[in-house]
Amino acid sequence: MEALKAVILAAGKGTRMQSDLPKVVHTIDGKCLVDYVIEAAEGAGAEDICLVVGYKHEEVENTISHKDDVTFVLQEQQLGTGHAVKCAKDFLGKEGNTLILFGDAPLITSATLKQLLEHHIQHKNAVTVLSATIDDPTGYGRIIRNESGEFIKSVEHKDANEEELKSHEINSGMYVFNTWELSQALDKIQPNNAQGEYYLPDTLTILKDKGLRVDAFALESPEDINGVNDQKQLESAAEIIRRRKKECTL
Repeated sequence: MEALKAVILAAGKGTRMQSDLPKVVHTIDGKCLVDYVIEAAEGAGAEDICLVVGYKHEEVENTISHKDDVTFVLQEQQLGTGHAVKCAKDFLGKEGNTLILFGDAPLITSATLKQLLEHHIQHKNAVTVLSATIDDPTGYGRIIRNESGEFIKSVEHKDANEEELKSHEINSGMYVFNTWELSQALDKIQPNNAQGEYYLPDTLTILKDKGLRVDAFALESPEDINGVNDQKQLESAAEIIRRRKKECTL
């Protein structure tokens, strides 16, 4: 098995949480949200993990349980997901594969990440997107496929045209990349979008135009990719985690 690293994006403030705490240190059953993500990455085989921090980064660094197990990288300005991963470029290196995960998505599991990685390696992809089909995809980036079901591109909701918005398959924002190809593609992304940000999904088009294989691995259930953006979603995630724990003891 090739070496596996993980970059976890955890720089955001999380204003919708209505709290001064950095979003990723909110807790479920006494454990920070980002600690769940770190454990999932470790369970999937990630040997090195980088946490990209920003808002109140010292509080994040001092609060999480796994602070001794990760490398911290500071994103001083939040200029998009592509910019966040660029901040971790020195950590990436050139070998193996790299998972890109979110620190506010505590429902992701090591089992799902293993499936994603297996699909990625089996199909010899340069990058594999973790995707899911949901009833209401409003606000999410869309996965666009051709009539044969082959991946064409990922487009942000605000940049999608009317036809592209009909897709209900969403980009979770989680990926596994060939590390070398990710490093090369990061140098080419530009803020040519409605938000003026560096979008990580733009690397998909860059790699595809290079003639490399880009794919999306669709989950049967979207539960694993649910993020936490407000107190209501925090409670929903807590209910799911408690249900899972109960199922494991039955």
